[in-house]
Formats: sequence, structure tokens, C-alpha cells
Amino acid sequence: MSSKKLNNKRRLKFSFAINLFISILTLNIILMTIFGIKIIYGYEPSFLVAGVPIYSYFTTQSNVLMGIVCFMFANREYLILKGKKKEISSNMYILKMVATTSVSLTFFIVFAFLGFVVNGGHASLLKNNNFFFHLIIPVISILNFVLLEKTNKIKFRHVFYGLIPTFLYEIYYSINVYIHTKNGVINPVTDPYYFFQKGNLIPYIAPPAMLVITFILTFIIWKINRKELVKN
Repeated sequence: MSSKKLNNKRRLKFSFAINLFISILTLNIILMTIFGIKIIYGYEPSFLVAGVPIYSYFTTQSNVLMGIVCFMFANREYLILKGKKKEISSNMYILKMVATTSVSLTFFIVFAFLGFVVNGGHASLLKNNNFFFHLIIPVISILNFVLLEKTNKIKFRHVFYGLIPTFLYEIYYSINVYIHTKNGVINPVTDPYYFFQKGNLIPYIAPPAMLVITFILTFIIWKINRKELVKN
């Protein structure tokens, strides 16, 4: 077996292990959050986080998407390792890029924005289960995709697919804020990211800004993922 094939097989094995780990970790963290089990600070019912259903957060949605995609990816990698499948499809790689972008956006928003506006700062956003959703899973997912899952099957036009989760969430978020606003007063529970509570031009600037940031993150992830292959 050539050194190149050996390296590819090692990458595949590492990627399989990491994807399986992320999918299992995500499932466990979701269950622990729903049942109120906190890793560091003990027990406290937390289906509602700061009064907000956990499924309303982009953090939860992006990490659940990542966990599902990682499980699907690990399944295909297992079949390849067993010789039952030859390769991973381009659609699967694109889906993995989209999921990786989603958790990357979660990571970016937490450390570049939310950490500066919430009480308790960044430390408050890394407590208990959020330590995994805001930091561990995003970082591992990014490194796994750009280092171990390199491919030339993703084209530049596919970068725009990375915008889909953010765009859909913005629609859901805006509608949810609107239908819970009474007499012009925004319910803070429906605006956990402070996009509408800040007033002025923020509601008009934030959505397109998030899409631009998402595109930049997707492009960077795509570029690093394929950089080594282009050189070869």
C-alpha cells in the first residue's frame, strides 16, 4: 500500500472516530439539557434556558444538525472502511460543509458578539452544556472537516448552500419576535440575541450582516478544506 493511500486511510479512521464522537456527544448533551443535568454545577431543569425553549436557539439547532450529519458521515466512512462502499458522495460533503459552517457561526457569534453583551460575559456562555455547544463541538468539527475530510467535490457555487440554515433561522427568529410583540414592546424571551431589543437600525443590519458573515465563514472553510488538494 502506498504512503498516500495509507495516509488517506488513517485520515478516514480518525475522521470516522471524531464523527462518531460528535454524534454521540451531541445526543448526550441534548438529553442532559432536556432533563436538566448539568455537568459542572449540578442539577437544574433546563429545557428552558433563560426562559427560552432550547430548540429556539441557533446554538441548539446548529449542533443538532452537526450531530445528525456526523452520524450520517460516520456511517458512510464505516462502510468504506469495510469495503462496502467506495467513496463519499459530493452531496454528503456539501451537507457536512453546511453543518460545519452552522456550528462555526455559533462559535463566532458567541465569542465576537454575545460574550460582550450578556451578563457574565464569555464565561457565562461556556458553563455546563454550553461549554460543548459553544466551544468543543464547533472547534472539533471545524478541524475535522478542514484537516481530515479534504475533497475536491465541493465547488465554489456550493459555498452559497452554507447560507441556508442561517437564512431559515432568520425567518423563524423574525416571525417569532413579531408574533410575540405586544403594543410595540418586544418580549425579550423571543429575542435572546438582542437583535430587535437594541432598536434603531440593528433589526435591519443584523440579518444581512449574519448572511455575509456566514458566507465568509463558509468560503474560508471550503478554501482550507480543498487547499492541499489543489496544490497536488
